[in-house]
Amino acid sequence: MSDTPAGKKQMDPSKRTWLIATGCAGTVGGVAAAIPFISTFQPSERAKAAGAPVEVDISDLKPGEMKRVEWRGKPVWIVKRTPEMLASLKQNDSELADPMSERKPSELTPEYARNEYRSIKPEILVAVGICTHLGCSPTDKFQPGPQPSLPDDWRGGFLCPCHGSTFDMAGRVFKNKPAPDNLEVPPHMYLSDSRLLIGDDKKA
Repeated sequence: MSDTPAGKKQMDPSKRTWLIATGCAGTVGGVAAAIPFISTFQPSERAKAAGAPVEVDISDLKPGEMKRVEWRGKPVWIVKRTPEMLASLKQNDSELADPMSERKPSELTPEYARNEYRSIKPEILVAVGICTHLGCSPTDKFQPGPQPSLPDDWRGGFLCPCHGSTFDMAGRVFKNKPAPDNLEVPPHMYLSDSRLLIGDDKKA
């Protein structure tokens, strides 16, 4: 008497082997077909470039001028400050919320910029042009003196027109303003006297 249950046919061993082989091949093929699809989730070269350091030529930057560049989708200001601009910084200390950039230093101010100038070289300011309040973009107000939305003893700096936050020529926020912190100083380093690298400070 056969061991095969009634009503069921016993599968031919050669056919069983063929079915197993076919199933494995299909599985391998499915995985192979999925690889190109999965690779589309990897960052594109353009996306990688968006976070790459930016090299800037500052040889043509004159005292009192500002150059704007983009790094990681953010506007970065490079300002060559005049002796008068630098002298005005000392007069602002008592009016500032964080004159020595001691709040969130690791997030907003690298070690080498935790000084009155907030810079490596006193005459060159490198700052992200985004207000620390709600992400608006301040405007440059370098001219000292009375102006709309600014105090009569204005010494030069930046004004965020959205909510009235003011920053001095080192990007330091004045007291009692909506912005809670100074402007961000991005990681940067000098490749030479005329070449600046924004986004990398390994040699700084």
